[in-house]
Amino acid sequence: MKNNLVEFRKKHGLSQDRLADKLGVSRQTIISIEKGKYDPSLPLAFELARTFNTAIEEIFIYEGKED
Repeated sequence: MKNNLVEFRKKHGLSQDRLADKLGVSRQTIISIEKGKYDPSLPLAFELARTFNTAIEEIFIYEGKED
């Protein structure tokens, strides 16, 4: 799944550390999500959307399964 987390984070002036603190996760979790190596849980995805006052679909782009 692709995401626009880096763009949203920078637009809101947040470092990876600060965003991680706000969400109660590690900085490594934020790094992994940004790099597309980790898909967040649904509650974390909702919390990210709430943090940036946007819809989940604006942050995460589902590309479907590869055949």
